[in-house]
Amino acid sequence: MNRLGYLIAKYGRNDAAFQAASIPEGELLAPLAGKRIALVGNARALAQGDYGAEIDAADLVIRINAAPIPSARSHGTRTDWVGLAVRMPAARHRLLGQPRLLWMSPRLHRISWLVASQPGFFRYPRLRYDALRAKLGVGPTTGIMLIELLADSDLAELRLYGFDFFASLSLSGPRTAADVGHNFAGEADFVADLTKRDPRILHRR
Repeated sequence: MNRLGYLIAKYGRNDAAFQAASIPEGELLAPLAGKRIALVGNARALAQGDYGAEIDAADLVIRINAAPIPSARSHGTRTDWVGLAVRMPAARHRLLGQPRLLWMSPRLHRISWLVASQPGFFRYPRLRYDALRAKLGVGPTTGIMLIELLADSDLAELRLYGFDFFASLSLSGPRTAADVGHNFAGEADFVADLTKRDPRILHRR
């Protein structure tokens, strides 16, 4: 996708154009086969833990949105992918080591050129988003979208860190659960059911 095509698709809310520019889902997920993945959520409670070394020991470390890292002790230091539903400043992207950026949100007007111009641009499929929305009754969080997507790969293990479904609020800002419009109880049930059915997925909280 060139810059003109990006601008036309963005301001025309043309999801089909972004989907066409995206690499296929299978191409994104194929390299995860047999790998140990750490997915780091933004729960404030994680900052009180000591999972940093364990997170960094994973084969691939994925973070979410602003990707806050208050300390290496609690959060580790590596960032290989970031799942986004918000804009990421170029300076923050450089500070994180220029990780791969995945666009998860249906809000096309938020997709930046930084994301769309990346080699291997990936747009989370709208069909997946709509299915999760139907199941939860409201739009899913970026974290749940990533969990659902990764669970469909051939990864060896997926460890979830910093997911307490807003019980301790978020490191990304001061908003409460009532302010963000997600079904956190439904997402907690979704993850609990998934971990029961799929022994590869471990919820480290």
